[in-house]
Amino acid sequence: MGILSGNQKDEPLHYGEIYDLWQFSMTAKGCVSANRAYQYHAGDKDLKKAIASIINQAELEISECDDILIKNGIVPAPALPERPETKMEDIPVGVKFTDQELCSMIGADNSIGLVSCSQIMSKATREDIGALFAKYHATKAAIGFNLLKMSKEKGWLIPPPLQIKRPELVEV
Repeated sequence: MGILSGNQKDEPLHYGEIYDLWQFSMTAKGCVSANRAYQYHAGDKDLKKAIASIINQAELEISECDDILIKNGIVPAPALPERPETKMEDIPVGVKFTDQELCSMIGADNSIGLVSCSQIMSKATREDIGALFAKYHATKAAIGFNLLKMSKEKGWLIPPPLQIKRPELVEV
């Protein structure tokens, strides 16, 4: 048997896996903090549900990544402090994000998470780490699809220029 065969959880993490788990957990902690603030700005009930699902997913990612780090003797990044509750009416008009802006921001953040998961999967030598991030990738893809669908239904999507009439090809 080689050094990287047998029970995955008994194999050592390489430095890249350690860094990726630590960084991903830290980023997820920032995601929870930011999205809790976004919840106070959101007015649309479907958007609030989407934000809640993003928070739940990030909390799961934190739990699973930190657990692996701790079991391997690595101290995870500290949690961020809880935000005080705020009512949407108390947020000044010039500071408050619109639902359209929020949907766009969380969609952009989600797409960055997809890229990060792909990179981590490609670097992992432990199959359990690759599978974990494949799971996160699939969940983030589903979240992205739901955000796109919601944006279209609510009229929030601003598409790039569309090619409605295609130019005729000239044969040479």
